[in-house]
Amino acid sequence: MSVPRLSEVIAALDALWPPERAEQWDAVGTVCGDPDSEVTRVLFAVDPVQQIADEAIGLGAQLIVTHHPLYLRGTTTVAASHFKGRVVHTLIKHDIALHVAHTNADTADPGVSDALAGALDLRVTGPLVPESGLGRICELDHPETLAEFAERAAKRLPATAQGIRIAGDPDALVRTVAVSGGSGDSLFDVVRAAGVDAFLTADLRHHPASEATQHSPLGLVDAAHWATEWPWCEQAAAQLDAISDRHGWGLRVHVSHTVTDPWSAHHSSPGAPN
Repeated sequence: MSVPRLSEVIAALDALWPPERAEQWDAVGTVCGDPDSEVTRVLFAVDPVQQIADEAIGLGAQLIVTHHPLYLRGTTTVAASHFKGRVVHTLIKHDIALHVAHTNADTADPGVSDALAGALDLRVTGPLVPESGLGRICELDHPETLAEFAERAAKRLPATAQGIRIAGDPDALVRTVAVSGGSGDSLFDVVRAAGVDAFLTADLRHHPASEATQHSPLGLVDAAHWATEWPWCEQAAAQLDAISDRHGWGLRVHVSHTVTDPWSAHHSSPGAPN
């Protein structure tokens, strides 16, 4: 087995998720790391937060691959007095590189929404937005009520304080579903045009959700942002593992199960609907 350089591993990751496919506002690619350093262990996670940096140290990983950027809007300092700067200091001090695949992983094939569909055992029939490749249109093997489909999502996705929220008739039958990992309420127009029975995504806001349910009988299934994107970590790790095998690299690839969703608890209002 050979030991790859960071530059070789990054080249493989860029082939999976070409950085030029990222949205113009996005910040993808390598945040820190020496291209000539050797990589034997890689950790995949959703968020580049301190808990993930500490987990990588414990694993002895030399590379973290996250879905979310560390510096989405840029910065003028990496001082450790700020939590993002502290992450950078921690990584550099322990010779750990950080690489980000965000909207370029959203639109990849397979990408974030394929992993989300796979976690729920949905059959993908095509992209939700053909021009960009964002989101997926899926079919269920057997029709379920909206309530049953939401229960499936609650059981198959990682547990979070939010859980799963639904909007629409809980007894309505669901045969086709649009899915989009992460924030999806900007996609309501294409979801309605697709003619699906339900839409599974995250971060649905009051007004877009209200308008969507008033326009049509579309059922909404709203999960935690982190939970809809975490399945990509497993998919991405498997992709890199296969590349490692082909090249004879012998990489040890790990997926973080640390819950980095920011919401830590949930209390239902007395008398609230189940």
